[in-house]
Amino acid sequence: MQVNNLTIDELKALIRETVRETIEEFLADPDANQTIKDNFKQELLAIKKRREAGFKGIPAAEVMQRLDLGNG
Repeated sequence: MQVNNLTIDELKALIRETVRETIEEFLADPDANQTIKDNFKQELLAIKKRREAGFKGIPAAEVMQRLDLGNG
């Protein structure tokens, strides 16, 4: 296919398709079709259950203090 042989409508359709494909590539989920290890999945589920039970975890300020990261 030669671009100079395309009609205006065919060229517009080609550009639309190219733009659509490019946007899909940028918005694609890089983790799609990936698997996670069972132990990691179980840990995430445990965290979710603790959150649902009302456990809030450690405040960020306390983590910063424990790690001696200060405020910059």
